[in-house]
Amino acid sequence: MTCRLGVLLSGSGTNMENIARHIEEGKLDASIEVVISDRKDAYGLVRAKKRGIRAVFVDPASFPDRESYDRELVRILEEHRVDLVILAGYMRLVGKPFLEAFPMKVMNIHPALLPAFPGTSGVADALEYGVKVTGVTVHFVDEGVDTGPIILQEAVPVLPTDDVDTLHQRLHQVEYRLYPEAIRLFCQGRLKVEGRKVRILEDETRGRG
Repeated sequence: MTCRLGVLLSGSGTNMENIARHIEEGKLDASIEVVISDRKDAYGLVRAKKRGIRAVFVDPASFPDRESYDRELVRILEEHRVDLVILAGYMRLVGKPFLEAFPMKVMNIHPALLPAFPGTSGVADALEYGVKVTGVTVHFVDEGVDTGPIILQEAVPVLPTDDVDTLHQRLHQVEYRLYPEAIRLFCQGRLKVEGRKVRILEDETRGRG
């Protein structure tokens, strides 16, 4: 059965578009049912509309608190019967009501090797710290900031000539491979969360005729 995805974003939507491209090319057995943004001017909404995906702006200022805002997001996602929620450059924390509605069914990608350099400035923080290696992490979302169980990670060397832009560009290339792979594993039922650890189960279809 095709895995139904809901995407939350705040910006340009390049990760969302990359996931959509994997789906179109038959590399990922999934469908993006709805894209939601907390910013009216997010270009990711335009990208979604161009692909015929329902794109929704939900204004946080229209709600009295984060909980009521999250409940509206949950309502929309449940209306579209999504199996997995993808955070693709979504710049708000999701709260308890959201996570209770989708337990270990909210996925995020971060441009650092967590738990190092969490938060919105992970690339700049890694450069400032002077690390020789950083990377990309895909993880399930919990109530903390980039603290959920880690699904996949891949290291990326930091070059002496790197600045935030050049390093971010190389990290994006890894993100575009790693995020669809993590989604594919989820959709195949191959991710098992055991406390803080995510175990990747064997592909039972491999080797079948």
